[in-house]
Amino acid sequence: MRLLLDTHIFLWFISADTHLPEIIRDQIRNPDNEVYLSVISLWEAIIKHQIGRLPLPQSPETYLSEQRERHRISSLSLDEPSVVRLAKLPLLHRDPFDRILVCQAVEHDLIIATVDAAICNYAITTLS
Repeated sequence: MRLLLDTHIFLWFISADTHLPEIIRDQIRNPDNEVYLSVISLWEAIIKHQIGRLPLPQSPETYLSEQRERHRISSLSLDEPSVVRLAKLPLLHRDPFDRILVCQAVEHDLIIATVDAAICNYAITTLS
């Protein structure tokens, strides 16, 4: 399975938050799966930290990357085909970070791990 973690899923995973569904936690830990975190999620988390909505134990530029590497989660860069796909993506969700994650999932044939119902409304495969 090739998983793309929604930002909240990554944050719940690295903090052992009880909101993280067991099935998602197990799939992230499964060594047979390829697990990705988009640079978009890092951008979102850094912004939320800067405006005081996301407390972190260290500076986000250090902590988030270290946690991603520690848990053997690959980084997914933003590419032009994913951005171009936005033009055809229905406006089922207004969050720009989530919309680009959907585009990246489609473009790279990934399953999004999320509990966000708005993301699940898209015609894509999700793990929730």
